[in-house]
Amino acid sequence: MSESELLKTRREKIESLKADGVALYPNDVEVTATTEDIFSRFGELDNEALEKVEERFALAGRIMAVRNFGKAAFISIQDRKGRIQAYIRKNIVGDESFSLFQKFDVGDIISVAGRIFKTKTEELTVQAETVRLLSKAIHPLPEKWHGLTDVETRYRNKHLDLIVNPSVRDLFQKRSRIIRCIRDFMYHRDFLEVETPMMHSIAGGAMAKPFKTYHNALGMDLYLRIAPELYLKRLVVGGLERVFELNRNFRNEGVSTLHNPEFTMMEFYMAYATYEDLMAMTEDLLTSVAREIVGSLSFTYQGIEIDLTPPWKRVTVQDAVIAATGVDTAILNDREKSIDYARGIGLDVPGDESPGKVLMAIFEAVVEETLVQPTFITRYPLEVSPLSRKADDDERFTDRFELYIAGREIANAFSELNDPVDQRDRFLMQMKEREAGDLEAHEMDEDYIRALEYAMPPTAGEGIGIDRLVMLFTDSPSIRDVILFPHMRMKT
Repeated sequence: MSESELLKTRREKIESLKADGVALYPNDVEVTATTEDIFSRFGELDNEALEKVEERFALAGRIMAVRNFGKAAFISIQDRKGRIQAYIRKNIVGDESFSLFQKFDVGDIISVAGRIFKTKTEELTVQAETVRLLSKAIHPLPEKWHGLTDVETRYRNKHLDLIVNPSVRDLFQKRSRIIRCIRDFMYHRDFLEVETPMMHSIAGGAMAKPFKTYHNALGMDLYLRIAPELYLKRLVVGGLERVFELNRNFRNEGVSTLHNPEFTMMEFYMAYATYEDLMAMTEDLLTSVAREIVGSLSFTYQGIEIDLTPPWKRVTVQDAVIAATGVDTAILNDREKSIDYARGIGLDVPGDESPGKVLMAIFEAVVEETLVQPTFITRYPLEVSPLSRKADDDERFTDRFELYIAGREIANAFSELNDPVDQRDRFLMQMKEREAGDLEAHEMDEDYIRALEYAMPPTAGEGIGIDRLVMLFTDSPSIRDVILFPHMRMKT
């Protein structure tokens, strides 16, 4: 049957059910068990043992399949925990209920109540004594054998994706477990979970393009936050020495397999710690998540074996570039020579670019994707780290690291800049870059500088991309696979 014919048939059934006085969307159902409850209690019992179970169970879920034999039918019911078979027999449920059941369709939400038994093929089954419609599905589900496989259709119709693809439900249950594991880790280390504003008067805390809006009552522009950093560090100034926030950030940038305009991060700050302390803490955090979620520190991601066994490799940005390209250190430290080198390997670099930014351009082009095993990249140039503390031994660089796994950035951390005079100078440097056309450069934030003037203790902070972490631990190739409702272009 065509889709239009299926819709017509279903609408006719709806009118027939209404004529019979059947409520299509009742709200007085009582559920006493889930599919998981039934399998955990009775999955190992044989029929002789099941015969002695007098208890009756009421389950509710979606019809996923029907095998009709005239006066009896087997159906598959799916609830939040899984699927179970139910046996609907005319002489048990009664003529009227069975007649109404014949008007039910795959996709309908129903309840069944009865005893548990096993079929000849040893399949655990609910022998229905009552069967009832709870919500009528007008549209048919995707065909059983073709399923929902088109990627764009799946992303645009997450409700269908969740219904027909059990692996998708499993993925998001795993995502929830990952987040819970992270929270437990932070609580155990005496961190306080907080919430900071989603709308900022200044787009700060990262170098990124913001989404802009306008508040009518206040008569001012506001920006969806690109990072919670500056608010969290205000809390450290206020004496909350260990804080974390697990929430959304928004960046008005490209969409790809690794980027979504709205994404989840866990950002935390720890007083009296350095970026080196956070490297050890990050190893502990990710290995604890790996043990909980995949049961091992070694696992496969997209066909590549990943080993999270500590200690993880540590290498500076400059050393990583030299190892990958063989370029001489003197070339990287000279503006004109570094620009010439970058252009020679095919990079589009402006003629006034600083050596630090050229170094990062080369790193991103030739090194990033090679960092498959967990690697801490350290000593980032000052020009791309406006909120990081300068390295004591070389002020061209900062006490900062980024963690790479499977060729992508997972975390970004540094010892925080807590000198208000230095911070003002950094903001001024960023403002010059904005005036030169860099729209991602940081704006001046006088309120934040005033907070620093009340003294922030030596502090280290880190942001971890939750979506990318979920990708890693669920073997997902795209960030859209691990976000329930990824952003997409509107259909025309």
